[in-house]
Amino acid sequence: MNAEQRRLIEATRREQHWKRWGPYLSDRQWGTVREDYSPHGNAWEYFPFEHAHLRAYRWGEDGIFGISDNHQRLCFAPAFWNGRDPILKERFYGLTLNQGNHGEDVKELYYFLDSTPTHSYMKALYKYPQARFPYRQLLDENRARSRGEQEYELIDTGVFDEDRYFDIFVEYAKADANDILIRITATNRGPDPAPLHLLPQLWFRNTWSWNGSERPSLAASNGGIDVEHAALGSYRLEVEGDATLLFAENDSNTRALWSFGDGRYAKDSFHERVIRGREDAVNPEQHGTKAAAWYRFDLAPGETRVVHMRLFEKTEPSRLVHDMDGMFSRRIEEADDFYTFCAHLSDDAQRIERQAFAGLLWSKQFYHFVIEDWLKGDPAQPPPPASRQHGRNSDWVHLFNDDVISMPDTWEYPWYAAWDLAFHMIPMALVDPDYAKGQLGLFLREWYTHPNGQVPAYEWAFGDVNPPVHAWACWRVFQIDRKLTGVPDYGFLERVFHKLMMNFTWWVNRKDSEGNNIFEGGFLGLDNIGLFDRSQPLPTGGFLEQSDGTSWMAMYCLNMLKIALELASKVNRIYEDVASKFFEHFLYIAAAMNGIGDGGLWDETDGFFYDRLRLPNGQSIPMKVRSMVGLIPLFAVDTIEPQVIDQLAGFRRRMEWFRLNRPDLCGN
Repeated sequence: MNAEQRRLIEATRREQHWKRWGPYLSDRQWGTVREDYSPHGNAWEYFPFEHAHLRAYRWGEDGIFGISDNHQRLCFAPAFWNGRDPILKERFYGLTLNQGNHGEDVKELYYFLDSTPTHSYMKALYKYPQARFPYRQLLDENRARSRGEQEYELIDTGVFDEDRYFDIFVEYAKADANDILIRITATNRGPDPAPLHLLPQLWFRNTWSWNGSERPSLAASNGGIDVEHAALGSYRLEVEGDATLLFAENDSNTRALWSFGDGRYAKDSFHERVIRGREDAVNPEQHGTKAAAWYRFDLAPGETRVVHMRLFEKTEPSRLVHDMDGMFSRRIEEADDFYTFCAHLSDDAQRIERQAFAGLLWSKQFYHFVIEDWLKGDPAQPPPPASRQHGRNSDWVHLFNDDVISMPDTWEYPWYAAWDLAFHMIPMALVDPDYAKGQLGLFLREWYTHPNGQVPAYEWAFGDVNPPVHAWACWRVFQIDRKLTGVPDYGFLERVFHKLMMNFTWWVNRKDSEGNNIFEGGFLGLDNIGLFDRSQPLPTGGFLEQSDGTSWMAMYCLNMLKIALELASKVNRIYEDVASKFFEHFLYIAAAMNGIGDGGLWDETDGFFYDRLRLPNGQSIPMKVRSMVGLIPLFAVDTIEPQVIDQLAGFRRRMEWFRLNRPDLCGN
């Protein structure tokens, strides 16, 4: 057993909280639904990028390659300035849904290079232009382009010509669970000398403005920064080298945003101090809720500068680790040992797979969104419009998100989507099966799953539907975990099975309008497939009987059948009854879908499945568009091994009865 595997076991047994600190800081918090308090739900416009450096967030924080604790009380992330930009480079820039010619789109060059599951070692690379960052050029050019044209990317602007950029590597290594070493390496790739300002920042997520909690504190002390937080405890950031410490508050600049108050020592103070030279912008008493260590370099062509820092709990020895690079080397060797399961691949394939895991692991982010509080508004703030009580997500008041969750993407989709997460947990189980099981189980808990059994989809519309792949993911993760550990986790399988029964029932009761085993479901994640938005009411009235929705439900039956058979054969024979139920339900769905003509979705002439438009007068019209929806029936295929059937006499008898008495359903 290697060192990283030992850390994973210690974390699972709760002997050491190795996962307390990780890459849980979002790449983008602005433009999200949870930060939207507008009357009409215009999330992108309500909190635009231009406000992000001025305005305190309500529900989370963002930064470049940042880390935080698992409840995002304390955050760390580097910021940069090339001497030309109008603002510090604190967060990645991108276009909103209405600005990009292909929708929302990040416009930066950055790469997640490495990470272990406990984040004992992490590495990422940002390519920062030496020219003024072309914010306006990217916006204007993409806005002017049609959907049929290519996107206009950062590299197209010419700012990387002649290699006039900095390679900035950000690395983290844990000396202990609450002892994080930080190494930032900057190299001038250009042909001329160039200035670079490096500002590693430490700050608290603002909770005091919303719920009246105690304001924590950061203060200068012996060349470093002392941290005091009522819930997190006492920490310290040790700062190496010749850096100027800056302090401000993580509060909105009300003067710049809304023309009231004085904006003193507000969130944008470091911009004012570094870029505009205003010494009075930062707190001369050197304390606050936001701090930075300001390094100024002039890098010759090809020159590299390295900065080390250490963030640690004060119960740890109060010393700067003397051989930081040695600790980094040790953690890198341990990461190499952990990823030896890639060794059967070629060198290139090993690098690809390991970096793919890095991207997956860096996508774990703290997600906080309490719907009831969001709908009602915060005591210290103006009340939200009354329309919110009947608008977006108003029927999800039970939903209480306060967890580290795997995101579809760190910038473009910094909010969970239920089916993305299910897919992500398959590869996640290869490196951290305990986390994968925890994530799948989380979405089936009472404060996530709706009381009616629906699993939340995504924050733009929690009540929309994603393809029901949760059961498939639970079954696959169970199998992967069993193979890796040699111990089948039947407790996990039983827990999720009972919750999945509720979700399956919701689908049957809510998405089969005619009770004929042909399902609807909305866009089902395929928002670029249909001729119209399948989540919205049809202008013709009626509803759409969907090839993909029905296929997903057939696959759902098979997934639940497999789980029930496993539990019946290994845990309790009582699961034989419910296995029979899912076997029969699958046959009903398959027969209904395979029907030809008005009753089914199969077109015998074309040899393809199509959606059907069912009009209010009962007329049925096939939607003859050849797309992915006609191929999804291929997913609803499985096998039951003879030895499983022979072992379960009750299931075998019921299956045989069905085969003999309902040959119309068992013809396949």
